[in-house]
Amino acid sequence: MRIATWNVNSARQRADHLVRFLKERAPDVVCLQEIKCVDEAFPHAEVEAAGYNVAVHGQKGFNGVAILSRAPIETVRGLPGDPLDEQARYIEAVVPHDGAAVRVASLYLPNGNPPDSNKYAYKLAWMDRLTAHARALLKLEEPLVLAGDYNVIPADEDCYDPVLWAHDALGSPQTRARFRALLNLGFVDALRATSEEAGIYTFWDYQAGAWRRNRGLRIDHALLSPQAADRLVDASVDRTRRGEDRPSDHVPLIVELR
Repeated sequence: MRIATWNVNSARQRADHLVRFLKERAPDVVCLQEIKCVDEAFPHAEVEAAGYNVAVHGQKGFNGVAILSRAPIETVRGLPGDPLDEQARYIEAVVPHDGAAVRVASLYLPNGNPPDSNKYAYKLAWMDRLTAHARALLKLEEPLVLAGDYNVIPADEDCYDPVLWAHDALGSPQTRARFRALLNLGFVDALRATSEEAGIYTFWDYQAGAWRRNRGLRIDHALLSPQAADRLVDASVDRTRRGEDRPSDHVPLIVELR
């Protein structure tokens, strides 16, 4: 089973990029973030024509997440824990595969900058809610994949300049501590389970020649429950997408489960 996660940075503007990726890599499930449109404006026709069912939790102009699946899906929208939170950052689905089922979540964790603002407090609170929900999901004892743009640099080797990012909301000690707390529930970082290589990035800013100079960050992750980790075959980053015309600033992370 091939599960991909990709911050596509506008599903409408990059519908062609998305369909090309679906045809070339043939994932079974795709978790999308930052689709930047309401549900009705998502490019349903193009994606469905490529052979995928679509579940969308959108928001006008920014945020928004979606799950695409070759198989029919049962979806849950929104992260529990704050009924007043209107930001579309989480969608969860149960996907059947070969007589079994895998639970998959697509999440777009808040950026949180600047760190001395309410935005950072919201980021940390959102991470606490995610950890609480993940703890509850683990009790189901089923294959579970929490995939998406975490806006978290887990370690120094996941960043081109650790000193520069040490006090940013993406790489601060508080952010990293909460990410470790999530992992310590029993999750496995799929990419780090298959490679310890430094300098594997999923994001390059549009500014200052970041792509050309390889000034990247690893902020897109797929965390696996023990039942999913037992099935892990490989995890890799599709860097080629960043070199396309008018690309997203993120590239897909692809996880293979047997």
